[in-house]
Amino acid sequence: MKKSWLRLAFPIIVLLLIIVGSIITITTDIETEEPVQDHVSRIVYHLNLDTLDIEYGEVKKNQNLSEILAPLVSMQTIDIISRTTRQTFDVRKIRPGNRYAVISTRDSLNKTLFFIYEITTSDFVVYDFRDTLNVYRDKKHITKTIQSASGTITSSLWNAFVDNDLDINLALKMSDVYAWNIDFYGLQKGDNFKVIYEALTIDTIPVGVGNILASRFQSSGHDFYAFYFEQDSVGTYFDELAESLQRTFLKAPLRFSRISSRFSNARKHPILKIYRPHHGVDYAAPRGTPVVALGDGKVLEAHWNGGYGRYIKIRHNSVYSTGYGHLSGYAKGIKAGKFVKQGDVIGYVGSSGLSTGPHLDFRVYKNKSPVDPLKMESPPTEPIDTANLGDYNNLVKTLIIRLDSIN
Repeated sequence: MKKSWLRLAFPIIVLLLIIVGSIITITTDIETEEPVQDHVSRIVYHLNLDTLDIEYGEVKKNQNLSEILAPLVSMQTIDIISRTTRQTFDVRKIRPGNRYAVISTRDSLNKTLFFIYEITTSDFVVYDFRDTLNVYRDKKHITKTIQSASGTITSSLWNAFVDNDLDINLALKMSDVYAWNIDFYGLQKGDNFKVIYEALTIDTIPVGVGNILASRFQSSGHDFYAFYFEQDSVGTYFDELAESLQRTFLKAPLRFSRISSRFSNARKHPILKIYRPHHGVDYAAPRGTPVVALGDGKVLEAHWNGGYGRYIKIRHNSVYSTGYGHLSGYAKGIKAGKFVKQGDVIGYVGSSGLSTGPHLDFRVYKNKSPVDPLKMESPPTEPIDTANLGDYNNLVKTLIIRLDSIN
């Protein structure tokens, strides 16, 4: 009986084992199957290098382009480059230490197809040797990442950035954003800032700062907010009340100096040794420091003016004009009758005229009468458009929360 049962059950058991084995095999195949990955092309200098080789080099001292190209292309091609491509890039301007790249075929011929010279960190010129010679300029892709920073003033804004190992370009950006609102020459110990900004990199190398997206600068117990917002494709800065940070005039005509003498009706002249009015502000700064126009206007004077030395006077409107004295020189094109824009460089700090050292004698006239530049107030420009106010307020709420979260 038992033998008869086994003879009947054996084929069934074998069939079940075959089925189970198949299931296990199928399941195992599914679990170990690797997903097919999409091919990612290698793009360098906006060129696809999937089937090409690239080698980098560095221009050596006293090396010229002909010497670099000689092993790569014919002398006839080098001659054409030197004679006909100067408008695109003058080969005489290659600099020692700058990087270049040679792109060639990945075969036994190793034929040179492209030569790229990096003019700057971002700009480069391409020599395309395929078919007919083609030479053009291009730019590397700039990567933007959002970063944040903070700091406390101990002596100056500049030193606060150095002490916190921050990009000094960010300090320059902040001084531009707050140029109409904060006197950076009058900062006090304990003043502090928090900022959210775009950090720019090329090939993972830091190359500068993009837009400041949000900032809070606390000075003398007051919070100065700045938020970047675009209207009609034009971006500018506004405060938490949607008022523009831009004013008719800048707060000062130069960056990062110190006030060596203030507005006074009776100041002892350092050379003449007599007391007389000093209706201006002296900013001590190194010789050659750029001096900028406080606002849009027309240059009335640009000449030697007695004790003021090299002097510029600008009329901004029917009410205000400004004067800039003791300059070492004038910016290119500055002369009487020229129209300048706010922030344009008009001259450079010097010590011409009656002066004991390099500084700028800066004066403001209201209805032809001198006023204290440090006490002058300037009305704001246009605020946020009503149609954009809702979007702006929502943005500000989010950015203030992010600023508050910065240590």
